[in-house]
Amino acid sequence: MMAGHEVLLHMAGGVALLLWSARMVRTGLLRAFGAELRRVVGRATRHSVTAAGVGFAVTSALQSSTATAMLVVSLAGRGLIALAPGLALMLGADLGSTMVVQFLSSGFNGLSPVLLFLGVLMFMAGGVPTARHLGRVAIGLGLMILALDLTVAASDQLRSSTALVSILLALTKEPVIAVLLGTALAWVFHSSVALVLLLVGFVSSGLITPEGAFPLVLGANIGSGIIPLVLTLRSNRESRRIPLGNLLFRLLGVVLVLPLLDLLGPLVAGLEEDPTRQVANFHSLFNLVLVLAGLPLVRLMAVLTKYLLPSSKVEAPEAPRYLDKDAVQVPALALASAMREAMRMADIAEEMLAKVVNAFEPRGQSAVDEINSLDGRLDRLHEAIKFFLVDLSREPLDQAARRNCKELLSFTSNLGHIGDIISKNLRKGAQKKIRNKLTFSDEGWRELMELHARVADHYQLALSAFVMRDTAAARQLIDEKREIRVLEREAGESHLDRLRSGRIESIETSGLHIGLVRDLKRIHSHVTAIGYAVLMTEESGFHR
Repeated sequence: MMAGHEVLLHMAGGVALLLWSARMVRTGLLRAFGAELRRVVGRATRHSVTAAGVGFAVTSALQSSTATAMLVVSLAGRGLIALAPGLALMLGADLGSTMVVQFLSSGFNGLSPVLLFLGVLMFMAGGVPTARHLGRVAIGLGLMILALDLTVAASDQLRSSTALVSILLALTKEPVIAVLLGTALAWVFHSSVALVLLLVGFVSSGLITPEGAFPLVLGANIGSGIIPLVLTLRSNRESRRIPLGNLLFRLLGVVLVLPLLDLLGPLVAGLEEDPTRQVANFHSLFNLVLVLAGLPLVRLMAVLTKYLLPSSKVEAPEAPRYLDKDAVQVPALALASAMREAMRMADIAEEMLAKVVNAFEPRGQSAVDEINSLDGRLDRLHEAIKFFLVDLSREPLDQAARRNCKELLSFTSNLGHIGDIISKNLRKGAQKKIRNKLTFSDEGWRELMELHARVADHYQLALSAFVMRDTAAARQLIDEKREIRVLEREAGESHLDRLRSGRIESIETSGLHIGLVRDLKRIHSHVTAIGYAVLMTEESGFHR
């Protein structure tokens, strides 16, 4: 017999290992097949039954309905999946999350060493990234089985605790309290799978009866529905309707099933005598019934969630103001709307470029934070414009309209690349400078500012050329491209001279200096690409 504190440590270790191994499986699958899973989820929009089937398949692999919910919310936020199919997909996802419990409660304990051996072999020897990620999945499954064994062994020791047995017996007589406890534990674990597996371990050790575990399983299902709703609190209301609807389905199911537990217990026991299997089967049957009963009601639930979460009247700063899906029926109007949004995007990119100077100055952290915020706005606006233009391109367009559509896609793509360079490279360089308290030499800073000023001037020239179809401005932009090369070469030579002379500031900031010059040149390449596009369009004889 172990001492009380040793039992608690073993229990805590088993739960921690269970949570960590579940995370390993999920991250391994997302890294191996994340893009494919997103595409599959995004296409599941035609029929509720198809959507539910896709949700079941994806979540059976990921072992987390929360992970699937976050994928669906991301797609819904971009308008790629409608509300009713999204709700149907989540019903299937809830059922899919029960499959790992079914697998691990079916007596596959002997597979743990095999999975661990194969997983480590694939991870260590796999030259292909996918093989390494699948090795991570196998290791995670092996560790889950070990974690379950550890919790069962620890809970065996708890059977001698009269106080704990009394508490658990009391819970069986207060199912509502048991549901609330299960909800709280699922939230703490951030995983209904981990909680249900823990209950399987308790039942296996005789610490609790299957009937006593059923209300806790219901609570785990509610807790699992709360998690994605809380995680998406900062998302727009349209995105949050799907996790809200899913939670309402679960709550409705629990309210209807809870009074019937005394009747359902013998029915579940009649399927299999093994007590641990009864817990797993109850978990799966609850979600299966929820799918069968919920699919006909997804459109009604969609109406309810729209009522509970109406579209916000306060428009987010990055939200498209002029894009109207109905406008694609009138190409000229649609192109004008897209052009207005593209100009908003150009203003954001210009503001980001201006903030670069502030970010590299002393006390530049606020500018770094602003760049990060502006980049999020730029990305969301770019994505909205891109999908709007793609929808427009599917309409019957004349040759001029089709060319203008491609021009706008190219223009916004260049703006997106400029934003990425600023956010991913220049912003991180500024953070490094702030973190390490570095200072450029006076000469080096003047050279960088001169280069930045020329790039900013050319950015304005490129916008003017694009908006006004000004071929003279476009040719000026391309002709002056040589100035940037000259400034880059002179800045490089001056920097090298300072390094040779042993200037401490130049030695400490050499990497930052070279990186800044390189990234400003890359930004300028996208700026001149806008000018080239104007010239090519005009030379081919097409006009807006």
